[in-house]
Amino acid sequence: MTTRPADRDPRQDVADVLVRYATGVDRRDWDLFRSCFTDDCEADYGDIGSWHDADSFTAWMDRAHRRGGRSLHRVTNETVTPHATGATARCYLDALVLTADEQAAVHTVGYCDDELVHTADGWRISRRRYTRVLSRIERDPGLPGQ
Repeated sequence: MTTRPADRDPRQDVADVLVRYATGVDRRDWDLFRSCFTDDCEADYGDIGSWHDADSFTAWMDRAHRRGGRSLHRVTNETVTPHATGATARCYLDALVLTADEQAAVHTVGYCDDELVHTADGWRISRRRYTRVLSRIERDPGLPGQ
């Protein structure tokens, strides 16, 4: 952890990390995704799984999204609270991950509770807990065969 400039409010920088996470997934840019986390991050996604370092978490995300089609992850309602050793954040996550044939999508909605630290490379998530509120399969009724 490094010290951050005292005159800079970290809230926008932290919100940018949360958006970078979603952008990394949707672009399948795993270096960008990985840059959101500390090396020793803890990621707990409930019954989906948990990971104890950024490399294994990134590898899992890559595998999980490789078999699907396009995706759209929306991060909203970011609440950031700076404190002496970093910041805490909560954001809502609304994700659509299309099937490989793009005839259906998994629609998942939930929220992330994060702990972040400021490093020499900027803000990073050191601990994340994702809580799923809704998950369902959606089909477009306008598609042939639906």
